[in-house]
Amino acid sequence: MNPILENIQNATRRHFLKQTFAGLGGIALGSLVNPSLASSISDPLAPKKPHFPAKAKNVIYLHLTGSPPNLDMYDYKPELIKRDGQNCPAEFIEGKRFAFTSGTPKLLGTERTFKQYGKGGLWMSDAIPHLQTVADEMCMIHSMNTDQFNHAPAELFTLTGSSRPGRPSLGSWVTYGLGSSNKDLPGFIVLISSGTQPNGGKNSFGSGFLPSVYQGVQCRSKGDPVLYVSNPKGMDRETRRMSLDAIQEINELHADEYGHPETRTRISQYELAYRMQTSVPEVMDIKAEPSKLIEDYGAEPGASSFANNCLLARRLVEKGVRYVQLFDWGWDFHGTNDKNGLRGGLTDKCASVDKPIAALIRDLRDRGLLDETLIICGGEFGRTPFREGRTAASNVLGRDHYPDCFTMWMAGGGVKGGYSYGATDELGFSVTENKVHIHDFQATIMHLLGCDHERLTYRFQGRDFRLTDVHGKVVKDLIA
Repeated sequence: MNPILENIQNATRRHFLKQTFAGLGGIALGSLVNPSLASSISDPLAPKKPHFPAKAKNVIYLHLTGSPPNLDMYDYKPELIKRDGQNCPAEFIEGKRFAFTSGTPKLLGTERTFKQYGKGGLWMSDAIPHLQTVADEMCMIHSMNTDQFNHAPAELFTLTGSSRPGRPSLGSWVTYGLGSSNKDLPGFIVLISSGTQPNGGKNSFGSGFLPSVYQGVQCRSKGDPVLYVSNPKGMDRETRRMSLDAIQEINELHADEYGHPETRTRISQYELAYRMQTSVPEVMDIKAEPSKLIEDYGAEPGASSFANNCLLARRLVEKGVRYVQLFDWGWDFHGTNDKNGLRGGLTDKCASVDKPIAALIRDLRDRGLLDETLIICGGEFGRTPFREGRTAASNVLGRDHYPDCFTMWMAGGGVKGGYSYGATDELGFSVTENKVHIHDFQATIMHLLGCDHERLTYRFQGRDFRLTDVHGKVVKDLIA
């Protein structure tokens, strides 16, 4: 029998409707069965139901680019302090590569003073006095582990699940899976402080092979909040509306004919940019906040700072933005100069983030938003328990990159407060209890948001991809 005729005879009405008019019949049929389908096609950022009831609705991710020294801030090691200056035991470094250290380095105990805080007795150093006051909200993971020991690959691995560029970022996966509840603002917003882009560049908040509507939109706390959203010179808002209407008609014809998802993305982005002209300046203006609250954050209206960005993050999630990513540059404490040394350099750097992060936690808590907002804080790896090789003879103290174990913490959003999870050995070289790999961490974040990391996939180049690749398990002990 003719295979073409056989295929026609076997085609059902559903197949016919789906294939008619570039699939519009299938879309119409699908919208009758599942009304949310039609809205997701016309608005890719429309809210979507999670796989199961979520603990958290929104995320504020504080990425400290360069990676903070966990042994000087969170992970107290009295034995390391006792053995400060001794040769590093060979069994800890044999066969391992380090970014800037070779030979036999010297052990480096912290000069910081540690005490326990909160009902859970979390160890914290004098470098972060404000965070000490919110210890009961914090869930510390001391047993983090990653595969990468250089900045860009490690940052990409942490934020995209792959050490190579091209994969969707965590924020993109979240907005792809859940959408956003504010139609006038992007679902994924990025704020950058200290004047430098993240190590992974825009790949750290890009959408990879997902439709570009899910990429992070970078906003600024000084000047125009979003570049190129303002009307061009000589064009008023009414003229812009007419131009967009004409462009949209052409895009709609193109979308109906070819059904390419990027065409729908383009339509959505043009419309969102038009709405953002009025919504973004309003939400980015912190002058409307009470002066006492601005002071609590250490913010300064009109300036560009991490403190301003923390206050903006609260305003954004309050408006329904699903995912807010803050990047802060300057946490690479090698000790090659005073600024990146573990004495004055660390003191100054911690002072720029300690107060605003603590204020953010209290502010969200006071507004009843902390339970539904997951705060995440950390870098891309840890720092060595020994002195960085290049600065071994210097008076400035520093640590090299270290992937084997480090600390990250979370707060709110369904995690246990005042809780310490995992442990490392007495010198801080390896995980001895409850290792948490980066993929496990990502799987746990997605679980808190109501998403099964194994089910949230996107088909690309012939196979289904997910954030955690083929790895990752949810760390349920972290969940309240």
